[in-house]
Amino acid sequence: MKKYKLFTPKKVGAVEVKNRIVMSPMTRSRAIRNMPNELMTEYYKQRSGAGLIITEGTSPSPNGLGYARIPGIFSKQQVEGWKKITSAVHKREGKIFVQLMHTGRISHPLNMPEGAQILAPSSVKAAGQMWTDSKQLQDFPTPKEMTAEDISHAKAEYIAAANNAIDAGFEGVELHGANGYLLEQFLSPVSNIRKDNYGGSIENRSRFVIEVVTAVADTIGKEKTAIRLSPYGVASDMPHYPEIDATYKYLSEQLNSLGIAYIHLVDHSAMGAPVVPVEIKKLIRNNFKNTIILSGGYDRERAEADIQSGLCDLVAFGRPFINNPDLVERFKNNWALSQDLKMDLFYTADEKGYTDYPLYKARTTI
Repeated sequence: MKKYKLFTPKKVGAVEVKNRIVMSPMTRSRAIRNMPNELMTEYYKQRSGAGLIITEGTSPSPNGLGYARIPGIFSKQQVEGWKKITSAVHKREGKIFVQLMHTGRISHPLNMPEGAQILAPSSVKAAGQMWTDSKQLQDFPTPKEMTAEDISHAKAEYIAAANNAIDAGFEGVELHGANGYLLEQFLSPVSNIRKDNYGGSIENRSRFVIEVVTAVADTIGKEKTAIRLSPYGVASDMPHYPEIDATYKYLSEQLNSLGIAYIHLVDHSAMGAPVVPVEIKKLIRNNFKNTIILSGGYDRERAEADIQSGLCDLVAFGRPFINNPDLVERFKNNWALSQDLKMDLFYTADEKGYTDYPLYKARTTI
């Protein structure tokens, strides 16, 4: 039988994970009133066979709660809710990072608490619409351009959220620098048209991201700090620009010098987005000496091939984990994967299409 590296342990930052299969961060919109809850605890517990779980995008701030029913980690009550989730994962020998996701301009006031603001590097409105529970689809509003004080405050919110994550029992934090959210909004010259030292040159556009990563690493430890990036991604109205390669070359060099735990590179081409060129993946792999996680449309064999070749150290799986909570066991035993994926229930509010997918053994027991 073929010996798979996919099922071997790996040191990632400060922790050793039991296999190299990562559960991707996936918004599932079950956090009623932005609170982690019992239903979410069951969901993550079911999937704790993964070597590493990365949570759904979790806001460090009321200003970052762009979507309906996504969780935060900025209040004491939210920290208490997350403690139950990390405890459930740890009881099954799993490891879990929280993904800190500030949505920036990808937001709508109907999804936000009173007093929150939609902030972005520049007052550039995103094309497209946002779901709201009260009025269904609504156009994105024009965000407020962040002042120097807003930038300083946002960094402080990331630091506080990272501290809360450690208090809640997470092994570390993954900063969401992809999918068109606040960190990537600073990186792109399309969404960032600032004239100060946070805009213009590649170094200036990268400044906020590097400052946030540095601040979080200084606070909780570089070995507990990570980032997700999506070069060539177009999610949330992020058009391509000529300096993409140069931007991520510079950024990956800076992140390497900071010595953080991992870079998580996402390629959404399996879902219809443009392909992320393998050259940019190799560039980042060569520049960054710690762990690389790749994600996007993988099956077991392709994941194994990319780990064996050295292109990455771990591979993250998203949708297969939704309807296969026992995905690792299925991979190990060569069991068929469930094809029953209820896409219409991805972002609903209850257990249907969330915690009710059966395990393989449960399905085949007579």
